[in-house]
Amino acid sequence: MSSPATAEREPAAARRLRILVVDDHEVVQWGFRLLFAQLPWVERCIGARTGAQALSLCARYEPHVTLLDLFLQGESGPEICARLRAQAPAPRVILMSGAGSISARAARAAGAAAFVSKERSANEIVHVVQIVGEGGDFFDEEGPSKEVPLSAREREVLAHIARGQTNREIAAALYLSPHTVKEHTSTIYRKLGARNRAEAVKRSQELGLAPTVTLHR
Repeated sequence: MSSPATAEREPAAARRLRILVVDDHEVVQWGFRLLFAQLPWVERCIGARTGAQALSLCARYEPHVTLLDLFLQGESGPEICARLRAQAPAPRVILMSGAGSISARAARAAGAAAFVSKERSANEIVHVVQIVGEGGDFFDEEGPSKEVPLSAREREVLAHIARGQTNREIAAALYLSPHTVKEHTSTIYRKLGARNRAEAVKRSQELGLAPTVTLHR
């Protein structure tokens, strides 16, 4: 998508960008901050690990561009994006993820200007930041994680999970053993980057995998 020379070019607006990285993984956040700190067209790069920290730092530093993880621990990236965009001045937001994707329509609805997979190279992500910093949009349609590859059986199990059924109830409904259902559930959690049933259902809805499913409590 870009070369090192392209990634070093000065943004057309000839301004130095302030960048906020919002990610709950310390190593990922540190890596991005180190990357951007070396670029001459970056004025400052700061980091946040939660939505509350992101909102506070945006109010204080007024970043031009925010790189926001799609799945923060216990929080929804699109929801945080919408709150950030409601601030004045609002940063332009790039949603990113290494565990899934979001449609361009859903990302735009949340107020994002871009989505990019963390599987992209450092130069490519830098280039996307430049595009967004200059007022453009970018949606990663080619990344390997464009769609979380849930099998038909896993989607069936997910639908029953969303109805509040236990593993034994799901096993009876689908004519499977409880052990097999447990294995499917573990795979669903891993593919969605979820820790529990509520997160799995919520993230599947955000990714458009189960838009009509509602979790019963």
